[in-house]
Amino acid sequence: MNSKQLARRGSALLGTVVSLLAGLPLHGQVETPEAEVYSLSRALNVALANSQTIKDAEMDLQRAHQQVREAWSSVLPDIRGTASYTRNVLQQEFFLPARFFDPTAPAGELAAVKVGSDNTWQAGLSASQPLFEYTAFVGLGAAGRFKALQEERVRGTAQDVVTAVRIAYFNVLLAEESVRLIENSIERIRRTLNETQALNRAGMASDYDVLLLEVQLSNLVPNLRRAEFDRAARLRALQVEMGLYPDGLIAVEGNLDEVDLADFDQNSAANAALLSVSGVGVPDDVDLVEVRRLALDQRSDVRQIRSNILLEEANLQAQKAEYYPSLSIVGNYSITAQQDGSPVFFGSSENQRTTLGTAGLAISLPIFTGFSRDARVQQVRANIRQNEYRLERLENQALSELRTLMDNVNEARQRAASQKQAVAQAQRGFEIASAEYNAGIGSRLQTSEAELALRESEFNYAQAVYDYLVARAQLELAVGLVPEEAGSFSARSDR
Repeated sequence: MNSKQLARRGSALLGTVVSLLAGLPLHGQVETPEAEVYSLSRALNVALANSQTIKDAEMDLQRAHQQVREAWSSVLPDIRGTASYTRNVLQQEFFLPARFFDPTAPAGELAAVKVGSDNTWQAGLSASQPLFEYTAFVGLGAAGRFKALQEERVRGTAQDVVTAVRIAYFNVLLAEESVRLIENSIERIRRTLNETQALNRAGMASDYDVLLLEVQLSNLVPNLRRAEFDRAARLRALQVEMGLYPDGLIAVEGNLDEVDLADFDQNSAANAALLSVSGVGVPDDVDLVEVRRLALDQRSDVRQIRSNILLEEANLQAQKAEYYPSLSIVGNYSITAQQDGSPVFFGSSENQRTTLGTAGLAISLPIFTGFSRDARVQQVRANIRQNEYRLERLENQALSELRTLMDNVNEARQRAASQKQAVAQAQRGFEIASAEYNAGIGSRLQTSEAELALRESEFNYAQAVYDYLVARAQLELAVGLVPEEAGSFSARSDR
């Protein structure tokens, strides 16, 4: 294939590439007018307000509140009222010797005697008040500890949701950075291609140089499409974490390539807002001993196991309480009335009514119920020991995780500082290579390598910033200092 054929094929290929690029966006961030823009702080507050996971945990807490109320009922008076009415359609009859009623009656003769009346009314009121019931008071303590456990679970769930939204938000920013960098590469290669075509027409560049640029440009088109699809998928994942319908049009704020981790004041308003809610609860230079103390005191999973131990200890006391007697005051009052004929409410005269009232003490003493009580006590003791083993293991895992995350934070910050310098160097190298190529003293290969190095250094910087933000979010969760209430997040550019 001669140089003219190469040039014609290259021109056709360029036309195809340009037509494909005509419909592509030129910016890394979604510019669709209908897209609703979310800052990180707003996304977090929306997630805390909408999260189905948090609402599920709150239902458990609501049940715990009601269990506390139920436990109080065991130490309060129990008052019950009853009432009944009976119509004796066929009254029962007994046969007695007739001489009971008539001494002149023949011997052996029987007389039928009806029992009861046509209508019978009964009403009563009973009351009991526990004076000593150890199981009831222990049950109150257990219910309170169960409520505390559910409160901690809600807190831990909210912290998990916040961390998940943060990371999903950072994933979107990193995906947008990939789109932006590929678009920038396409723009740079298109400029270089135009310059090379001009040099080719002047006889200063070969057809091969033109074709090489056209092929390089064509290879970037599917990469851009892939990056855009990945960004769309991560936007949908973010909406799911926020509790939104995943097909809505949303956009995010912030640019990872412009984030300055060394000087907060050098950031734009959007990036400053991003950093202010990206895990700032734990400073980078905090002492490891202090972080460990905070984690063992604030970390939700550790606190949940401790609450479980307290709950099991209360359960142990409840099982032991079954060995104790119970003492209560009891009282009853009842009224009964009977009447023949058509029913008249509770009879028509005093001689048709009778009343009964009692009061006293009731004591219940468990003597022998088999070996079930002792078995239950031993089961609860085993549960306590098991939770203590789990707590010890979790504390060790937490300390190891903290050390790893702190190292990750420091490494990502240092890497970002190095990559920022590498970006400046790569930008300068690309400018030099382009200038030398245009002056005819450099090669096309040098320009391509410089452009690739620039793109890689820019993405590596964005990746370092992303790794830093993710590690900070994970560190804040590991320490247990994540805000967990809607409205807890605010930032300068919050929308």
